[in-house]
Amino acid sequence: MNDYLSVVYNEQRRPATGYPAQLAAQLASMFDLRPGQSLLEPGCGRGEMLKCFRDLGLDVRGNDLAESSKALSPDLDIEICDIENDGMPYPDDAFDIVYSKSLLEHFYYPERYIRECFRVLKPGGLLLNLVPDWEANYRKYFDDYTHRTPFTSVSMRDILLIHGFEQVGVVKFRQLPVVWKYPVLNIPCGLIAPFIPHRTRNKLRWVRELMLIGNGRKPDGETR
Repeated sequence: MNDYLSVVYNEQRRPATGYPAQLAAQLASMFDLRPGQSLLEPGCGRGEMLKCFRDLGLDVRGNDLAESSKALSPDLDIEICDIENDGMPYPDDAFDIVYSKSLLEHFYYPERYIRECFRVLKPGGLLLNLVPDWEANYRKYFDDYTHRTPFTSVSMRDILLIHGFEQVGVVKFRQLPVVWKYPVLNIPCGLIAPFIPHRTRNKLRWVRELMLIGNGRKPDGETR
């Protein structure tokens, strides 16, 4: 039987690119990720981001619901688990960073995931959640039928604050490396975006589509 990875993230539909390495480097710069820190990626999929964070010197581990995840990245430490129903198979206060991309919106009960992230983070540890911005993606959001819970910048901030995170921020983020280098280009992108078809398949989709980076830290000296 096929799983989500084999259907949605196969090489024909979403071939591997150099983008994960660019994104990992950008996040490391934005959030001061440093060599030697421990990083967990729930929903790690094919392991592309984990490998890139490993190349930056981080100590990485991952987990995923799909059994194929381990086979796709046999050189990585990946656990197969059902986070939403069973939690994560790690002790309290285990990681400096918990990172996920395009994961939180797939949960019926995202608060369960946030509580688990809080538990496994060390005091002072960093949570990074990248999710599609509902306001920018609502017309095609449910093209992925496994999407369950949309997020806006307001709801992302609130879920982190309600579950005990501090120094909470939400960044609207275009997946265009040239914009990271020249932030002023966000202005013309914003002007052009409304005129780009919602389901365009070319590179202009990244001008239109926005992600949210929800981030927060577990308070020092506090566990739950």
